[in-house]
Amino acid sequence: MYAPDREQDLRWMQRAIDLAALCPPTAGAYSVGAVIVGEGGTELASGYSRATGPRDHAEEVALAHLPQEEPRLAGATIYSTLEPCSQRSADRTPCAQRILEAGIPRVVIAWREPSLFVDDCVGYEQLVEAGVTVVELPELAAAAKAANSHLPGLGEEESHGF
Repeated sequence: MYAPDREQDLRWMQRAIDLAALCPPTAGAYSVGAVIVGEGGTELASGYSRATGPRDHAEEVALAHLPQEEPRLAGATIYSTLEPCSQRSADRTPCAQRILEAGIPRVVIAWREPSLFVDDCVGYEQLVEAGVTVVELPELAAAAKAANSHLPGLGEEESHGF
């Protein structure tokens, strides 16, 4: 499994934050960036919210760039500017579930999903319960939130301090 040092985690998360800035803003969804990094520290795929469709999430877009049974995912890390979602509409697989199905053993996030659209996102908890290593980088939370300035109510109190 790719277990980079903190400096590498910060660098890859900054790449994800840069991707989040490319998201077309919409009132009904977060702007998120995601990067999948292989064991050797090379980028395997990346994506951002709504890059390929109006309902597509960043992790979903990044994973779609790789074959379904991509063996390099077994040692990869996915960097996502926001906690992977645990709920979506009936016809869409939540991103936490997609990550588990892909077999990615390590997830790095900048902030946890506030209760703006979903009352209680438990993507973080689902991943940890399934044995995935989840690392949070709170020092980059403000930078990750910046891409979401179009959304009302994302002050510190609404985002549970994350």
